[in-house]
Amino acid sequence: MQAGGVLVLAGPTGIGKSETALALAGEIPAEIVAVDSMQVYRGMEIGTGKPSEETRRGVPHHGMDLADPEEEFDAVRYAEAVSPVIEEIRRRGRWAVLTAGCGLYLRVLRQGICEAPGRDPEVRARLLEQASREGAAALHTRLAEVDPAAARRIHPSDVRRVARALEVFEVTGRPLTRWHQDQEIPPREDWRMIGLDCDRQRLYGKIEQRIDGWLAGGWIEEARALAERPLSRTAREALGYRELFAHFEGRADWASTRELIHRNTRRYAKRQLSWFRHEAGVEWTAAQSDPAAVAREILAKAQAA
Repeated sequence: MQAGGVLVLAGPTGIGKSETALALAGEIPAEIVAVDSMQVYRGMEIGTGKPSEETRRGVPHHGMDLADPEEEFDAVRYAEAVSPVIEEIRRRGRWAVLTAGCGLYLRVLRQGICEAPGRDPEVRARLLEQASREGAAALHTRLAEVDPAAARRIHPSDVRRVARALEVFEVTGRPLTRWHQDQEIPPREDWRMIGLDCDRQRLYGKIEQRIDGWLAGGWIEEARALAERPLSRTAREALGYRELFAHFEGRADWASTRELIHRNTRRYAKRQLSWFRHEAGVEWTAAQSDPAAVAREILAKAQAA
């Protein structure tokens, strides 16, 4: 394989992206870049699946610990921090292996982001207040009327993105989808995209096993400490943490909380797979119990191409 490239491992939570990336780093000169919207936060370690300090000392990792959880963070800020790192890895003749669970962050890295109009705080506040009063589904129904493509792309419970799409429409009179189409930039052709997938029941079993391991391994204590801090809205809504915060506040018993984390994570994995299925240029590979075998298969395909 020619040195100095970018290899993306995309797929749902729990599929084995990090383990496969480490196996690849044992075969080729590589550094790992996390493409994860919550691993950017310092102090959110266990529930975001960050590798241990020992693992990070063995193989350089990037894209993590970029902000304190009190700060709002987004895809643009992530790309601004990580894009130069990827180019520096390539300049040194090494491979940047991206472990991509967040489709939006990966898309911005590959294609940039649409320069939609500036935000209108009053419009945004009114839309969020409407969602709080009438429910997220009402806001999503309205989006489906003015921008059906955006409504199909954005999950009904993702209130902030639904509100943003409606905000663009109200401010400009044009759907957000139209802005994206007019300014779309072709994705990087030199990035090799590998999607990892496996039998759905096996994936769900791995997800639940991992969650229970985290809960038994200090995640509850980590979340309890974070709950005492003035977290940003983004950090407070992190998958798993928000359910634990609700439990700490007495809004759900423990059995319900654990099951809710399992269920919501399974649903998130389904949305991740759906996103990556629609991304251009992804070659799908079956995840296996042996990450080294997956790494060898990926390398063999790359060398044959």
